[in-house]
Amino acid sequence: MAIKKATIQQQVADALTQANPTDRPIVTIQAVAGPSVWLMSMLGLIGQAFLTYYFVTVTEQAVVLHKASRMSNRPQEIVFAIPPNQAVGAVTDVRRNAVWSSFRLQLPGHTSPTRMNVHRIWRGEMDQLLGLLTGQSQPAA
Repeated sequence: MAIKKATIQQQVADALTQANPTDRPIVTIQAVAGPSVWLMSMLGLIGQAFLTYYFVTVTEQAVVLHKASRMSNRPQEIVFAIPPNQAVGAVTDVRRNAVWSSFRLQLPGHTSPTRMNVHRIWRGEMDQLLGLLTGQSQPAA
């Protein structure tokens, strides 16, 4: 199980290289899609069923979402590859909190934006990712 951020980022980069050898990652974060992580944790296993784990990566060619394995924390299949022209402006409702920050990302085929919860260990990368997708720099913590 990958625990170190650098190891996780390398595994995602390797998975991207396998999928598209000509693309290069710029920034990667781990995000939990779904309602509040705090609320779902209080509901135990039932609450966990409502959460989906992703690696969100901005590359030179697209915004790529890998599904993350809950057991090994490794990237699995690519579930979305959003072209840059669609990705810009797809982020709304950025909320920075002490432990879990969140933003909403409009995913292809979904009628409403998906809430992405990001743990504070990924905050620096989240700020960089949001800056690339919104064209704005995010406030420092």
